Amino acid sequence: MKSAKTKAVVTAGVLAAALTAQPASAWWFSKQDTYTQTEHPIVLVHGLSGFNKLFGLVSYFNGVPDELAESGAEVFVPQVSAANSTEIRGEQLLAQIEEYMAVTGAEKVHLIGHSHGGPTIRYVAGVRPDLVASVSSVGGVNWGTPLADTLNNGSLDGLGDWFFGLIDTFSGGGGLPQDTAAAIQSLSTEGSIAFNADFPAGLPSSYCGNDGAQVANGIRYYSWGGNKAVTNVLDPSDLLLGALTPIFDEPSDGMVPSCSMKLGKVLGVDYRHNHLDEVNQVLGLVGPFVTDPVQLYRQQANRLKNLGL
Repeated sequence: MKSAKTKAVVTAGVLAAALTAQPASAWWFSKQDTYTQTEHPIVLVHGLSGFNKLFGLVSYFNGVPDELAESGAEVFVPQVSAANSTEIRGEQLLAQIEEYMAVTGAEKVHLIGHSHGGPTIRYVAGVRPDLVASVSSVGGVNWGTPLADTLNNGSLDGLGDWFFGLIDTFSGGGGLPQDTAAAIQSLSTEGSIAFNADFPAGLPSSYCGNDGAQVANGIRYYSWGGNKAVTNVLDPSDLLLGALTPIFDEPSDGMVPSCSMKLGKVLGVDYRHNHLDEVNQVLGLVGPFVTDPVQLYRQQANRLKNLGL
């Protein structure tokens, strides 16, 4: 009896010591979440009028960087001009990526770009394919947008430069150059077609096609986006996007035609998201009963992880 009691006390003591000394390593509640732990870092690139963090509080990719990082991804969110040509933004992005890789020792990066960020990351992949493992275009303006065609008359140039300069100031952009006319030209149908002639990787053979190369120059290409302008009546930005719908004669997210978004492996351009929902804005006010936009970024990271990338 005494031996049994002694054994019980010793066993209890050992368990207590183990739990006290290393509670975080207890197998039944501490399994590390590695769902988004890709081999290469993920770079999130904003679109027109974008930023990395406004007033030091509001992230352009609302909730996305944290969700990716919490599940194991290394995430970098650079800032380029809120408004400028694809090439200027691309060179700004490339310089930051090169600096980031020099500091961290990363060999390649995964590029995810929203809106004008789509062509911007395509530019980097085109001029430095050795640095890029994958390109994911979210609501990307890959074939232009009628909205830019409508505004491509110089009417917003002065006001636009002032407004985009404010965004740069309040997001700590450091005085990046703003050129509204160049941005609108890049996003127009004419400008996009000219850009595509120089950077065709991943594009379908014709507008709205589904035959874009999924791998080009050793880089994997993906795309996704939405096809609804108004998704949540409680989101004031939906009023603006809804007002823009007469400009489009095809499905769009309120700013970009869904067909224009297609690039590489099309993961879907029919999500019930508008252009801001695609980055979980405004402040998470997406439509009810729709796919969580943040989860799409998580799923993409996991997809890349499962490919060993």
